[in-house]
Amino acid sequence: MPITQEELARRLRAAREARHLTQEDVAGHLGVSRSTVAQMELGKRAVSSLELDALAYLYGRDVRELLAEEFREEDGLFALFRLHPEVSKDENFQTALRQTMALGREITNLERLLKIERDRPPLPVYPVRPPQTRGEAVQQGEQAAEDERRRLELGNAPLPDLAQLLESQGVRTAQLPLPDDVSGLTLFDPEIGPFVVINNRAPGHSRLRCRFSYAHEYCHVLFDRQQKAAISRTSQNTNLLEVRANAFAAAFLMPAKGVQEFVHRLGKGRPSRVQTEVFNEEEALRVEARPQPGSQAIQMHDAVLLADYFGVSRLAALYRLKNLDVLSQRELEALKQQEEEGEGRKLATLLGLAKPDDEASRAEFRHRFLALAVEAFRRDEITRSKLRELAEMLGALPEELEDILSLGDSARERAGDGLGVSE
Repeated sequence: MPITQEELARRLRAAREARHLTQEDVAGHLGVSRSTVAQMELGKRAVSSLELDALAYLYGRDVRELLAEEFREEDGLFALFRLHPEVSKDENFQTALRQTMALGREITNLERLLKIERDRPPLPVYPVRPPQTRGEAVQQGEQAAEDERRRLELGNAPLPDLAQLLESQGVRTAQLPLPDDVSGLTLFDPEIGPFVVINNRAPGHSRLRCRFSYAHEYCHVLFDRQQKAAISRTSQNTNLLEVRANAFAAAFLMPAKGVQEFVHRLGKGRPSRVQTEVFNEEEALRVEARPQPGSQAIQMHDAVLLADYFGVSRLAALYRLKNLDVLSQRELEALKQQEEEGEGRKLATLLGLAKPDDEASRAEFRHRFLALAVEAFRRDEITRSKLRELAEMLGALPEELEDILSLGDSARERAGDGLGVSE
């Protein structure tokens, strides 16, 4: 049964207040007066379909939610604004959040139209108290990383694609431009489910950094579901929940045993003095061996190989070696200086290793989203204009859009559907 104008007015007011927006803010976005917005929220003025679309996008909601018989006043963004009220003052972040929620809902709707069943296995629960010290935060993160690797039967090998891994656990993922200070965010939306978004455009946010961010946000999914939202800012890396998530990410990507095994295969990381006993059926002879001086020291090329093997940045690899006591503080500082001077990059190039800013990986979400849109168009589940709208949401250039539309048209021709698609 359609809702009344008064009920719609109440929902619009609740949605606005949940985003910490004033009527003046909304009026500015709509290009109307504040009194017009007030009349809408009092139920004394009808809201056109175009205005409703604009308001839904502004509030990060779906139009269907606003018109449904039942209305949830609390969604994923509600929790985020409650925990981080400062976000309401950051217009760039507000814009990023609106785009995030719109894309999350659109991809959810595309999967629904295409009847794609998403497995949502129950996520494990880690019943631990919030960490009280950095040491406790690190211990919780590393233990959870070890437990998750065991639960997922990952062993000590490098992790596969992190987005696919999270998706297999029922966590929706996306890579979108976010403010420079934000490496990622995690939302728990009733419609979308657990939703991890990482920044793929911040300075220095390479493919390898994206992998670390995915692992970092996965920790928030595992530990911080009761909060319903989390924002990971580089300026807040001393926050204990962020310390825990960073420790989890490092241990999840580079398990202690896996790192030790790799280092040993390089002939490094052995004790400086090895003692053993040789038995000849009558007596044991104690033998002591010392490696050649300097042969056990980790060099820059070792760190480069380790980083490439586990798919992490060279700095992340260096800090992991330090935390596992493979490197001393002095050795860490010396290798960090070499990295800052460009030695690591030069060695990676000479060794023919993958570049960390590989664009193919960074565009994965974009390609996946557009592929679903084209398939929905091919099946007549969305119109040509809707396909165009979805492509433009991801910033597709006009020539890219024409290629996408041509792909959709050719697919429809092959299927014998014809071109009778309404605009």
